[in-house]
Amino acid sequence: MFYDCAAHPEQFVYKLMTATVTPRPIAWVTTRSETGGINAAPYSFFNVMGHEPPTVALGLLRDPDKGLKDTAENITATGEFVINLVARQMAEAMNVTAINAPRDVSEVELAGLAVAPCVKVAPPRLAEAPVSFECRLHAAVMTGPKQMIAIGRVAAIHIADRFLLDAGRGHVDTPALDLIARMHGSGWYKAGGEMFQMDRPVYTPPEPGLDRDA
Repeated sequence: MFYDCAAHPEQFVYKLMTATVTPRPIAWVTTRSETGGINAAPYSFFNVMGHEPPTVALGLLRDPDKGLKDTAENITATGEFVINLVARQMAEAMNVTAINAPRDVSEVELAGLAVAPCVKVAPPRLAEAPVSFECRLHAAVMTGPKQMIAIGRVAAIHIADRFLLDAGRGHVDTPALDLIARMHGSGWYKAGGEMFQMDRPVYTPPEPGLDRDA
């Protein structure tokens, strides 16, 4: 089946993309407003974009009622945000923070979340998150009406000690993080699952004078 994106409603194309690009890591983003309010919200249009310098990207879609979401408003206003990764034990609390609350309501308080101070940015991190990235805004790209991509530079990383195999060498016990990922449809997530490993091949040039197809 061929789908011309321009010939279908935006919500229809959204369903196709989110049903096929899975699993997607979840960024549980904490921000601080210009008046000091703390916001927390999960986003699954997220990934690492590079490491020289360490760079992440967030896709922040339009809120049907408010337009630009609180997270996007706070990031553009302050230039700072924190990405917390979501362990399975925190999934229900994360889901609470996806609520369509008014701007003056704190999702952190609604979900009963504890926060901890960051070192290099003003917004706090979620104290129970296994991993948190302190980020500064590198660029905000408006990709549509009230829709933007926030590209962030990672200034610091917090990893709970119990998930480090060798802190000095940066070896993390990734399976123990027990992170969840976003799947298809309404409310589907993935935790755990079977893993397999493949070594990346290394190209070996043919020896001079040899016909590879001989």
